[in-house]
Formats: sequence, structure tokens, C-alpha cells
Amino acid sequence: MSEQIVGLLVGMENTFPAPFIAAVNERGRAAGVRAEMATLGGTQEFEEPNYAVIVDRISHEVPYYRAALKSAVLMGTTVVNDPFWWEADEKFFECTLARHIGVAVPKTVVLPNHSYIEGVDPQRSLRNLRYPLPWDEILEYTGLPAVLKPNTGGGWKDVHIVNSRDQLVAAYDTSGTKTMILQEFIDWQDYTRCICIGGDVYVMRYDPRREFAYRYVIDNPPDGRLRERSEELAHRLVTALGYDMDTVEFAVRDDELYAIDFLNPAPDFDNFSIKEDAFSWVLDHMSSLVIDYATGQRTAPWTGNHRFWQFVQQPAEDPANVAPR
Repeated sequence: MSEQIVGLLVGMENTFPAPFIAAVNERGRAAGVRAEMATLGGTQEFEEPNYAVIVDRISHEVPYYRAALKSAVLMGTTVVNDPFWWEADEKFFECTLARHIGVAVPKTVVLPNHSYIEGVDPQRSLRNLRYPLPWDEILEYTGLPAVLKPNTGGGWKDVHIVNSRDQLVAAYDTSGTKTMILQEFIDWQDYTRCICIGGDVYVMRYDPRREFAYRYVIDNPPDGRLRERSEELAHRLVTALGYDMDTVEFAVRDDELYAIDFLNPAPDFDNFSIKEDAFSWVLDHMSSLVIDYATGQRTAPWTGNHRFWQFVQQPAEDPANVAPR
């Protein structure tokens, strides 16, 4: 039995990598699975993969990783999460999808960029854009206060709560080349955040108004209908999106759960923020997931769904080694 290696790609996080690798190595030893920090650099286009599975938690910030991971998928590596879909995904699309599958979201408008890269000529390149923007019409739909935030990205960066048309325009004027969305502000009475791994969901009460390290409210866990409904809707969303790891946030207003933020394919796994019980759950479920993928006991939800698969022979056949017909 050949050894199957799980590679981990990470950024600045410190508390998750070592315990995750240790958990996989301990649990996967009997199955011939070993984990390590992945090493990539100068990838060839038809390179045999070194890893059966790669857990990707940083390619959204390191473009080279994303390019290499796409090729690795084609060569047979299972990547968590799907690099093709992650690159295409964005919050506005997810809001439309949520409504189609019966999950409530705030009223949302995607806005044209404030600024553009060099070479975009406003007189020729932007002839299809409505200008000036109908701010009054937009605000009539979302209402005030409203939340202006990037269509992609996370970490509560560049998020503005606006209470007037003037505040909205002033915040929008600082957005540069980022595509922004404007959302109805949900004046919530309760809030949950769900950690989703491999189809399983861990529900926690959450307070985004607190300092970052104290946002998970461990002394008052959700129960009853709130817990059940959060789990059900989070599972519905990540199943539709095909994510193996994600976090989903719900703001609760008048007993309705509104999905607020569910584009988190590299979710916070640091033990000091999600706390020990959730951290143990993450280690258990992440290690089980990658071992199952490495040993073929489970198949990634997106496997075979990309159009290119119908043109790819398995195992790969290098055209450079095929005699002309």
C-alpha cells in the first residue's frame, strides 16, 4: 500500500496547522495516510502530483497557489476547497442562489466599481454603464441604515454601515477598484455562526459587535429551533455551493434567519477565537475528511462537474509521449 500524503497550505494562522497535521498522522497511520505542510514552487504543467489531498487556506491571497492547485486537480489531487469554484464565487451571486434555494438574505444591490485599472477609457469602455448611479432608487430598495461591503473578501475589511445617502456616497468614493455590494441592514435580535466541514455543521452563538477574540459566545450556546434551523440552512447553502469547509453567519430578526456572510472558504480555525470545543470538533472533522479523500472512501462534491473532465483521459496521457497517428 503506497503512502498517501495530505498537504496543508496556510497563511499567518498558527494554532491550527500543527494540531491538524498531528491529528491526521495519528488517525491516518493505519490507513497509510500522512500529512505535512505542502511545498509548492515552479510547477510544471504536466507534473505528477505529490499530494493526494491539499487543504487550501491561503490561495485567495497568493495567486500562484491558485494556479498550481487548478492544475493539481486536473492531475488527480483532491483540493479542499475547489479552486475553480472558489475563484468564481462572489457574495452577490450567493445572495441570488440563497433566494433560489429558500434561504433569506438581506435585500442586496451590486454596484459598478468606483474606479478602474489603467487603460479603461470611461468614454469607450464604460458605455454600457448607467451614470450617474440612481442612489435614491437603490436606497429605496435596501432602506437605511445599509451595509456597504466588498463583493469578495472577508475579515470585516472595508465594511461600512451607512445611515444616509451622503454617508453612502462618501464610503463608496473610498472603494477604489473594488466591486461593492449594498445590503439592507438587519437589526438583529440574535446571531449564529456555523462552522461547516464535509457536510457537518457546528452551530455557535456569535456577536460581531464584540472584539474579534470574543465574538464566539461559548457561555450561551444556541439550542432548540435556532440551532436546528441554523444547521439546516447552513447545510443547504454549503451543499449548493459545494464547499467542504466554510462558515455561514445568520442574523435573526423576528424569528427569521438571514444569511449574512457565507463566502468563507478559508474559515477561521484558530483556537483562541473559536475556542477549545469548536477547535476539537474542527480537528476531528477535518482530519476525517482528508483521510477519507486520501483513501478513496469519499469523493469531493465537485468531482467531475467541471466541463473539462469530459475531455480528460484518466490516468493522464502526456501528449509529448504519444506517437503521431
